[in-house]
Amino acid sequence: MNYMTIKSPVKASFIEKRSEFIGYLCPVKTNDEAVDFINMIKSEHRKARHNVYAYILRDNNIVRYSDDGEPQGTAGVPVLDVLQKQGLTDICCVVTRYFGGILLGGGGLVRAYSHSAALAVEAAEIMHMHYCVSAEIAVNYELYGKVNFILPEFEVKQTASDFGDNVKLSVNVKSELYESFCKKLIDATAGKIKIEKNDELFDDF
Repeated sequence: MNYMTIKSPVKASFIEKRSEFIGYLCPVKTNDEAVDFINMIKSEHRKARHNVYAYILRDNNIVRYSDDGEPQGTAGVPVLDVLQKQGLTDICCVVTRYFGGILLGGGGLVRAYSHSAALAVEAAEIMHMHYCVSAEIAVNYELYGKVNFILPEFEVKQTASDFGDNVKLSVNVKSELYESFCKKLIDATAGKIKIEKNDELFDDF
């Protein structure tokens, strides 16, 4: 259920035998978002010879790609292969090619499109999305030190804190660790702690 995607759009480019390859990578969650991104890149590069793309979505397990006029199997599939080997999803990659007048051949095209996609992935910040539980913790100041000591043990992600009459923490905890995390807190504070479970969601750990 956990997955990897990227935090924000990135681009990377290189020249191969006078052809310019520009790789764009964008996080997307729906087919419409992927298509909108592809169309946006195409509109920015109307004079480009090719705008090859591939995208992978968790929603309905959608996987699509296009060679956009390049010989079959030399462009879209290599781009898709890079995304799959990196384990990325909810992702769209578009590689724009400005033809430089020198033919690259089938193998050359595969290497160029693969390299362009790989450069874009290298430029991106990868997010490791885990299914987790959002919770609110309330404890008095005397016990806060014990609670704070336990948080790193369970890889807890603290999202907010409020130091008022007592300490209130908003945290995200990986789902598989939540029950043992709560038990450890209760034992460490002799039950003098309030833990309120909120939503279940995905977050980057």
